[in-house]
Amino acid sequence: MLERTEKPFMDINGIREKIPHRYPFLLIDRIESFEPGPDPQSKVGNKVIATKNVTANEPFFTGHFPHKPVMPGVLQIEAMAQAGAMACTLSVEEPQDVLVAKFDKAKFRRPVVPGDILEIHALITGFRHSLLSVQCKTFSFGSLVSEVEIMAKFFPRGTI
Repeated sequence: MLERTEKPFMDINGIREKIPHRYPFLLIDRIESFEPGPDPQSKVGNKVIATKNVTANEPFFTGHFPHKPVMPGVLQIEAMAQAGAMACTLSVEEPQDVLVAKFDKAKFRRPVVPGDILEIHALITGFRHSLLSVQCKTFSFGSLVSEVEIMAKFFPRGTI
């Protein structure tokens, strides 16, 4: 797991330049590290580790659930998808938009609650004709909390 002693690879301002998401749907706070894959033309092997600080004042906690706040699984998947989008867009200069086409094999191991610091690992495992396969896992305090396989399509910004 990450030691938070070094400066992050990218802060929230850099993330905002790369993906179009904004509050309340921007669900990653920092990019801790980025490792490009062996072939810069394919994106396969690009890996991002992102973090999300889960706080009690997140807007979804008012209704999910007021007596015992739990981060919805669909928002965990969205955070993993955003980390995957960063793994795709960090290797190109021009802005890209990335849309989820499919997700599969989602598993939720334990509830995510206020105070958790999510460490999201996104690895591009396949790339063909602007379709990406991304393997994502989320950890909190060293324990696996959720995982999913995502297929996404990317486009140059403004073409969709």
